[in-house]
Amino acid sequence: MAEGALLYYITDSNAFSGNDRARRIRLLDKISEAASAGVDHIQLREKHLSIPDLEVLAREAVQLIRNCNSLRTRNRELTTALLINSRTDVALATLASGVHLPAGNISPAEVREIWKRALSPRGAGAPAGELLSPCPQISLACHSPEEVTQAALNGADLALFAPVFEKKDAPKTTPSGLEALRQACRAKIPVLALGGITLQNAEACLRAGAAGIAAIRLFQENSIAETVRTLRES
Repeated sequence: MAEGALLYYITDSNAFSGNDRARRIRLLDKISEAASAGVDHIQLREKHLSIPDLEVLAREAVQLIRNCNSLRTRNRELTTALLINSRTDVALATLASGVHLPAGNISPAEVREIWKRALSPRGAGAPAGELLSPCPQISLACHSPEEVTQAALNGADLALFAPVFEKKDAPKTTPSGLEALRQACRAKIPVLALGGITLQNAEACLRAGAAGIAAIRLFQENSIAETVRTLRES
């Protein structure tokens, strides 16, 4: 796998064992581990949480990532970005780097307009501008090459194309396959392969044109440092 390939960790604390507190601690440990290992993006995808609880968790995650980024490098291009799944308001309130938009959510243009208003001195309750990214990073869920093309036209920064391979938790879902991924990667936007990604098939995704990979289990069920090393040195 190419050294410059993008790596994108999607969180799922429900996959961890134990009570709520134990799963939360485990999740924060994984987020810290991912940032320390140089994962490019972390999507906080905790759909089961209430908005207040998600905001508290996101604040903790932002601080952990900020600490790891500070230790890793002063080059902002090499830092880890935290994206909040579907909640632009939580991303703004917690000074996250941006958002991930599932299908049917608001458009990237709407996110950027909301972000712009928050940065305005007249923005009611706007967070400190010097701490908030001037431009949000936006990833968009896509399930066909046509949707990837539309994501590029709509101004998304990344397209998450899924599912490329069969997923363990959704065996009845029909995978798109490498040929569909190859077609999707013709669009003028970085495309990340998602869905059933393993150390064994990740390279095939890159050969198909993917700019990187996105995954839950690949990161959560293994040592992230070893996973990143294996992916980027193979």
